[in-house]
Amino acid sequence: MDVSKAPYQHAAPWDTPFEPVTLPDLFARTAERRPAAPLVDFLGRVYSYQALHQEARRFAAGLQELGIARGDRVGLFLPNVPIYVSAYYGAMMAGAVVVNFSPLYTVEELNQQVEDSGARLLVTIDAASLLPSALEVLDRSSLETLVVGRLGAMLAPLKRFALKLLGRKSISAIPSRSGVREWDAVARGEPTAVRVSPADLALLQYTGGTTGRPKGAMLTHANLSVNAMQVDAIDPFDRGEPDVIMGALPLFHVFANTCVLNRTVAKGGCIAMVPRFEAKQVLRTIQRTRATAFPGVPTMFQALLDHPEIGRTDFSSLKVAISGGAPLPAPVREKFEAASGARLVEGYGLTESAGVVSTNPYEGLRKPGTIGQVIPQTRVMLLDKEDPTKPAPEGEPGELVISGPQIMQGYWNRPDAAKNAFADVDGTRWLRTGDVAEIDEDGFIAIVDRIKDMIAVGGFKVFPSQVEAVLLEHPAVKEALVIGVPDTYRGETPRAYVTLADDAEATAAELQDWLNVRVGKHERVSGVVIREELPKTMIGKLDRKTLRAEVLQDAATQ
Repeated sequence: MDVSKAPYQHAAPWDTPFEPVTLPDLFARTAERRPAAPLVDFLGRVYSYQALHQEARRFAAGLQELGIARGDRVGLFLPNVPIYVSAYYGAMMAGAVVVNFSPLYTVEELNQQVEDSGARLLVTIDAASLLPSALEVLDRSSLETLVVGRLGAMLAPLKRFALKLLGRKSISAIPSRSGVREWDAVARGEPTAVRVSPADLALLQYTGGTTGRPKGAMLTHANLSVNAMQVDAIDPFDRGEPDVIMGALPLFHVFANTCVLNRTVAKGGCIAMVPRFEAKQVLRTIQRTRATAFPGVPTMFQALLDHPEIGRTDFSSLKVAISGGAPLPAPVREKFEAASGARLVEGYGLTESAGVVSTNPYEGLRKPGTIGQVIPQTRVMLLDKEDPTKPAPEGEPGELVISGPQIMQGYWNRPDAAKNAFADVDGTRWLRTGDVAEIDEDGFIAIVDRIKDMIAVGGFKVFPSQVEAVLLEHPAVKEALVIGVPDTYRGETPRAYVTLADDAEATAAELQDWLNVRVGKHERVSGVVIREELPKTMIGKLDRKTLRAEVLQDAATQ
């Protein structure tokens, strides 16, 4: 079988090759071309390309002084702050591999991933929510050094003064003890050049652990630099116009790492950075910085719609908003476009794909409800859901698999998991996504559901996302998750969990009756549960896995 001509495969018609580079080279090229241009606007304080590139070089020198060598792992336990940029590129300049750790991790989660990655050094800031956890991990793990930056030093003077007024609620004292160094004491000097290749490992990006304990996806400089170029290439807007991207997505996540950080550096744009997503601050930052693009997850756009200031916000600079990480509900897309005047498009990617696989076009034809078309140099096809060694039957959904230069090398210290992550079809290695999809005649991909989320109802397969999509059409429903719960007769039965829109009134029985006449017999839910909130992941995606665990635990307890 010639997969290059198979009807179930789609390749971008404008498949243009990109030259892989190391991320330090990507940064250096733009810093040389646009030294005075702003790279980061952090709550009103502006950092130029030259300033952050020089700080990254100083940090690389400091790492070398501490004995960090090529291939060593350097962890970042940081929110969105300017030293994230310097630490990320600086570690790579020293030849080290960056490991991203979520600032929302518990001590146990952080400790486990520090040990798994073998990180020798960890970078954090003096936030009271971060430093105590980092210090505890320093004592408990094989971590050798903790480097601590001062948040106040990164702020504009007025905001620095306000931070001091907040006192220890926001900052924590940096102890003078063995193994702890301050950022300014480390980031100094000139680094010794280290030979780094695009094929070298650049980043360990841990997955969310949806199939067990988190695994570290191994991403090379080539994976990351090419994915940044791929994302930049689909931008149809005038290259001479300002490029200001809203940096509210957490940089520790692969979506932001590619779309906000590396893509912006590749293009020479500016990141309007906020430490974390907060609707009021984001609305004001979009207006103040004249942001032109806003990548986010669906819950972010819903939160902006819920904020009273959205009607008073000037969105005239915003050209496009990009939603990823979770299915984008049609009502959210329609309301946000009406409120902002900007197109909100849906895209798709995975940790294992360095961030981005496909997206709906920013201009021209788009198909709401799909994840768009693949980006350049990327191929996808559908495999049989039951047998991944063969293609899906003609005209039927199948498991989406991906091939391209952005695909990871494997999982850190997990050859068993890496083996199961790929399928071999006629000698080509394809990344298995675990998503069931359909591809239309224009190459637009529609995700039907996750294979592991399918609910087995008396021999029938129910896709929860399809039931959720119907529920979201009810005007009272704000968010919805459908899961399978044990059923003695049918094996499993669907149950819906929802939150209600502000000021909406509806009972669980009313919603159940309304839904069940609109879905197939096997899709009818056994109940609707109204909650104040639904569980979410660290980047704000609705978390079906956590909800299922909570429900099963409650059932076991009862």
